[in-house]
Amino acid sequence: MDGVIVDSEPIHEMLFLEIWNKMGYGETHGIHFQDFYGQSDRAVWQAFIKKHQPAQSIGDLTRLKEDRLIQLLRDKQPIFDEVPNLVRQLAKQLPLAVASGSVHRIIDEVLAMRDLRRYFRCTASSQDVEKPKPAPDTFLLAARRLGVMPKKCCVIEDTVSGVLAGKAAGMTVLAITNTFKTNALEQAGADQVFQTYEDIGGFFEIS
Repeated sequence: MDGVIVDSEPIHEMLFLEIWNKMGYGETHGIHFQDFYGQSDRAVWQAFIKKHQPAQSIGDLTRLKEDRLIQLLRDKQPIFDEVPNLVRQLAKQLPLAVASGSVHRIIDEVLAMRDLRRYFRCTASSQDVEKPKPAPDTFLLAARRLGVMPKKCCVIEDTVSGVLAGKAAGMTVLAITNTFKTNALEQAGADQVFQTYEDIGGFFEIS
């Protein structure tokens, strides 16, 4: 969802930095964001807490960032322009699901944009599984909720973690170069890599 439906990776990074600056870790947080692209916020907070042992709990920090993220999503509406039409056309042919490293309240905010929610039959969140991306669990749960065998599922991803998760789930993985370059996505195992949403539509024979 992040980096595929909405251009939110820069927003996530900005919010982590905003919070760390307020906590006094602006120059010393020691987190390399690219290592966590496609993973849950919880993974970032766990790495930060392990490094710094702040007074705040992971629950408090997570909630703080989520509240701010919802505000920015509502203000900016950072949906990729081509996505609504692609989703509408795909939904005419295929059952759709969102399998995301985000929590449900963030997924709900994103799918409220441009009335996208009605095109997706189900969602699966990092909250729902013990091991989120790059483990396959989120995708496997989405497949179960759709009632479709994993080998018949097709994933659209933008990150190395997402590609690894999709392949580990036994699914076909299409990648778009919104976040990572072609070679990184291919090395992770993407079956095909696309530069544009129009190209993805062409793969599904959508004009």
